[in-house]
Amino acid sequence: MKVPVTITVNGTPYETAIEPRVLLCHWLRDDLGLTGTHIGCDTSQCGACTVLLDGQAVKSCTVLAVQADGSAVTTIEGLATGDQLHPLQEGFWERHGLQCGFCTPGMIMCAVDLLRQHPQPTEEQIRHGLEGVLCRCTGYQNIIAAVQHAAERLQQASLQKVG
Repeated sequence: MKVPVTITVNGTPYETAIEPRVLLCHWLRDDLGLTGTHIGCDTSQCGACTVLLDGQAVKSCTVLAVQADGSAVTTIEGLATGDQLHPLQEGFWERHGLQCGFCTPGMIMCAVDLLRQHPQPTEEQIRHGLEGVLCRCTGYQNIIAAVQHAAERLQQASLQKVG
């Protein structure tokens, strides 16, 4: 028995019926084709499936899709504006914050929430904010540099808007 839901994903509202047992990550990938949300462990350990749910980073393998009814979900695909990368996406590119790229969407989505809470984070705040996403390739130093780069870019953009 499917349940009717309305979920806005990357700014687009979806009115659909979903089986109550379907995880948000599977609905995003299988029904909407948004494969940037990676599934790594199915146990909420790796964080590769992190998305924003009403602006907060959540591991989408821990949320039933029906629990997102009435909510706004942002995936990695929803960060860029046309051809313009989000500053975090740009930071990961510019500062070599990825190797295999599997954890990268989850890392970036966690970092979006982190920078919302701490626009000028310390290295310790970045490390703590990204704890829930595991990377098996990079050693994290370039990931931290990428988040710092993005924080600087966002700060500059904010100052330009004011000035």
